[in-house]
Amino acid sequence: MNKKLNKRPELAKSEIIGAMPVVCGNELAAVEFFESQRWGNAPCCPHCASKDVYKMVGRDGERNKRFLWRCRGCAGQYTVRIGTVYEDSRLPLRHWAYAFWRASTSKKGVAALEIKRQCQISYKSALFLLNRIRCAMDNNPTDGGKFGGTVEVDETYVGGKAKNMHRSKLEASGIGTGGKGKAMVLGMVQREGKIHRRVITDVSATTLKTAIKELVSPDARVVTDEHPSYRGLAKEFKGGHYVVHHAAHEYVQGDIYTNTAESSFAIIKRGLMGVYHAVSKKHLPRYLAEFDFRWNHRKLNDGERLVAAVKNSVGKRLVYADAIRA
Repeated sequence: MNKKLNKRPELAKSEIIGAMPVVCGNELAAVEFFESQRWGNAPCCPHCASKDVYKMVGRDGERNKRFLWRCRGCAGQYTVRIGTVYEDSRLPLRHWAYAFWRASTSKKGVAALEIKRQCQISYKSALFLLNRIRCAMDNNPTDGGKFGGTVEVDETYVGGKAKNMHRSKLEASGIGTGGKGKAMVLGMVQREGKIHRRVITDVSATTLKTAIKELVSPDARVVTDEHPSYRGLAKEFKGGHYVVHHAAHEYVQGDIYTNTAESSFAIIKRGLMGVYHAVSKKHLPRYLAEFDFRWNHRKLNDGERLVAAVKNSVGKRLVYADAIRA
């Protein structure tokens, strides 16, 4: 066997992506795909963790129509859905496979209306499905440790009406700032590493510094713009606090810049404007988690990113009412 594949047991991109058309068109293939990604060659009971299990079959010798397993240890019946984001869902797993595929491989996301058309399901079902997938993609940002090295920090405004889009126009008209009616988002990017973006209530020093200290290692070097709320960060981080003065048209000083964080915001805004169009403040954190997942797995190929999303769905739940309620 290829040594490279031994180090990465997941299927290569060509194998995963090549299999997806069949998986998305055949329910048995979809069930077996999810089973193989969850259990590999060692299926176990999600209730008692026993490996003494077997597939249930019908009188014709084929798999049970509900694709049930039975555990000899606890005598319980279960399917691959138990203990995942698709538990209690009546949608066929082939639709889940297609949605996982599109959400994992589309740089700016996939619209629920497109899932509706491709899978021939209702819009509410498509939205429910995608919100559960976003729940699966959501991870604790400090898994693997806090952000270290050089960390770029920046904030932006998301959403709102077109008339409030540009700060200079609003200031010229005497209305106020460009943040009117928008959600505030703080982004932290570890150079060549992880990213995390979250919705914040304001851009006060207390809010920003609390969020930064929560995620960033005290040994890190922090780079921000000249926003006054960032003042005093040098005392908190051994690597120091470096500032680029955007108001003075200064954007790069050697390796001191926030361009990575700003470009990550651009991808989100293009996705929200071009694909999703309108996202409520309540659900915005889920969309941010989706974009963060794709960024944090950007060095994987499409097949590996898809597998990572499917594996991430285990142990997470999102009830129907919370998944679709605006």
